[in-house]
Amino acid sequence: MALKLYNTLTRKKEVFKPIKNNEVRMYTCGPTVYDYAHIGNFRAFLFEDILRRYLKYKGFKVKQVMNLTDVDDKIIKNAKAANMRLKDFTERYAKAFFEDMRSLNIESAEVYPRATEHIAEMVAIIKILLKKKLAYKSKDGIYFDISKFKGYGKIANVKIKELKAGASGRVKADEYEKEQIQDFALWKFWDLDDGDVFWETEIGKGRPGWHIECSAMSMKHLTPAFAGKFDPKKFVTLDIHTGGVDHIFPHHPNEIAQSEGATGKPFSKYWMHNEFLLVEGRKMAKRFKNFYTLRDVTAKGYDPIAVRYVLISGHYRQQLNFKFSELDAAKKTLSALREFASRLNDYKAGKSNPKVSNIIAAAKNHFEAALDDDLNMPQALAAVFRFENDINKFMAHKEFGKENAQAAFAALRNFDSVLGLKLTDLKRETLPKGILDLIKKREEARKRKDFKTSDRIRAELLKKGIILEDLGSGTRWRKL
Repeated sequence: MALKLYNTLTRKKEVFKPIKNNEVRMYTCGPTVYDYAHIGNFRAFLFEDILRRYLKYKGFKVKQVMNLTDVDDKIIKNAKAANMRLKDFTERYAKAFFEDMRSLNIESAEVYPRATEHIAEMVAIIKILLKKKLAYKSKDGIYFDISKFKGYGKIANVKIKELKAGASGRVKADEYEKEQIQDFALWKFWDLDDGDVFWETEIGKGRPGWHIECSAMSMKHLTPAFAGKFDPKKFVTLDIHTGGVDHIFPHHPNEIAQSEGATGKPFSKYWMHNEFLLVEGRKMAKRFKNFYTLRDVTAKGYDPIAVRYVLISGHYRQQLNFKFSELDAAKKTLSALREFASRLNDYKAGKSNPKVSNIIAAAKNHFEAALDDDLNMPQALAAVFRFENDINKFMAHKEFGKENAQAAFAALRNFDSVLGLKLTDLKRETLPKGILDLIKKREEARKRKDFKTSDRIRAELLKKGIILEDLGSGTRWRKL
């Protein structure tokens, strides 16, 4: 099947075809590093991780760029409140972000550009927009004139009505509401509130607006537009641009307007957005006491991979209701899947059964069909659970061989290359010598058919928290 993805721009599922051969250039809106990322943020980053992993599973070569916003209104305000230099303040949260990403087993993007390191590129784009008269200067900054850009707001399905030109129709804040369809700041001239946060540039002393940052960093790292002096003609339309539904307005319409205004070409072919995360049925907010960072959740004793499982378990375009009871259920689900993987890995005996190949092929087809349908993760997980259940039945009836086990393990490993749940990362614990000696004595008793001794040792081990499983390929142990 061909991969179909829902394109927010066209509001329909479309067959995915990258612009150049099998190479996918993907830009993902990253974190604003002014605080620890919360679990709602990580739902977005995990959706993008699943997308990235599945594109690679399908054989595409992926270049992903995820920006770090390290200068904006919130950051400057919080850095001043903490009495810290901007760079020192943002570095603390950037470091924490990458630690959390590793905890959740999110694959690294190829490039993590920072806004403060791309001021020259932003200035170059703004100069082009000024030259084309798509932007204008005012006493407090440089603004994009949205009345000059045809089709502004199409991706968000908003229309400009009775637009007031000039100063009466501007909004300086980086983030604002859908109702505020106004000219937006590309560059903010320095004022006292900015303190020591500014850059001396050809377009004036100041700092960038939030929206121009993504245009500059995506063009810089995913196209040849900045190979030397900025040349808008060298810009090549991106394949995929992602973000949360909160980016559908105003951030992404503004990105589109300034980017397409500068280059004259479509900014991105596909736009993908994930829905919000609810917590215990309500919007996540500190006033509701349901606001959690990943660190808050893991401090309660939960495995980050269980958090990953819960956050990827729903369809990315539907709201997901996060519950701690689901984390408890995820712990059991992951334990069962890892135990399944371990049993497959340890299975050494038995005659090969040709029927197992059909089970594996069917599971692969169902898994891929689900993800080909706009990353339908609930159906993909269902395919994995059916696979686990079917294979377990064969093992239980000893209608299974070593080659079957190896093939099933390989299939599970392939599924997990997309899921990222570390199901086949088998790190067996070691046992104290006394426990190992008891297991050895029981094996010897079984060989001489001394079942009374064998059962006694099994019961003794169970009291010590060790479960023994007698398989056709031998005896396995696991902790209770």
